[in-house]
Amino acid sequence: MIVQAYHEEQVFEKLADEWNLLVHKSQSNRIFSTLEWNKTWWAAYHPGSLWIITVRNQQGQLTGIAPCFIEATADRGRVVRLIGCVDVTDYVDLIVDPLYLEATLTALTDFWKQAQADFDWLDFCNLPESSPIYAQLPIRLQTNAFEVTVKQQEVCPMIELPTEWETYVESLDKKERHELRRKLRRAEGADEQVDWYIVDHTHDLAAESERFLALMAASQEQKQVFLQNPQNRDFFNRIVPILHERGWLQMSFLTVDGLPAASYLNFLYEGHVQVYNSGLNVSQYSHLSSGIVLLAYNIRWAIEHSYRVFDFLRGNESYKYRMGAKDTRVFNLEARAVRA
Repeated sequence: MIVQAYHEEQVFEKLADEWNLLVHKSQSNRIFSTLEWNKTWWAAYHPGSLWIITVRNQQGQLTGIAPCFIEATADRGRVVRLIGCVDVTDYVDLIVDPLYLEATLTALTDFWKQAQADFDWLDFCNLPESSPIYAQLPIRLQTNAFEVTVKQQEVCPMIELPTEWETYVESLDKKERHELRRKLRRAEGADEQVDWYIVDHTHDLAAESERFLALMAASQEQKQVFLQNPQNRDFFNRIVPILHERGWLQMSFLTVDGLPAASYLNFLYEGHVQVYNSGLNVSQYSHLSSGIVLLAYNIRWAIEHSYRVFDFLRGNESYKYRMGAKDTRVFNLEARAVRA
């Protein structure tokens, strides 16, 4: 196998014709592994030195990408991370052709062993439990004289969607089923005019994005602080139009008498709806449970459009479980070379 490391941003253009083809082959086929996500994240944050590593077979076919960077830290020295780690990217992974999994992982671990003078730690966050990298990379690093620690980092609750809305509702706990139906009836029978819509080509995307950000900031102090970081806002403003153009974005709003009450920013990718973030007017409309009502409309839409999974992404907030979600896990892998 042929391994090559790139340090210049032009690598994204160089690999543009191959990157997503490899993503679609891999078990890392998630929006967070796409060229669009990695390139945009790097443009917004660039927190260290770019270190993208490619693996090819003898015929020149791309079999693996390790989209890394090296960050200088005060406590652990030079830390190798995967692009996206940690705050705004829910799943992070190596991108590997499953037909060349063993050879590619062997090539990468050999490369890291030989390059150990260039870094002090490998720190790979948000590895999904379904990833073969999570399952197979630790043992390969250990056999290459690395000390490895793997620990659960967080959970990503998700719903396996049935083919009918009523089947989904009936699958809920009796109490939660009753509550959901009650909230939907109350919203649909309210004195106020309650509507909802999904942003499409008839809307002004920039204006709808600002409306979403205003609701997001109003919903929690933590989100307000997050959006005060100019890099976070820059990333949002960069990624939203790109994903919208690709057809991977779903921005929805619940309105009450024409005013925005709740909003969700979801990703639509490979049969999955992923709930990336939300906004809520907490000072009004609480009597209408606007956030849950809009979430229910999103789930019903997903079922009606034959999506298979409704993924709430990282976080164990209680509302996710009330809506019927079950946990999947993400892990953090840390490794350092054992030097003689």
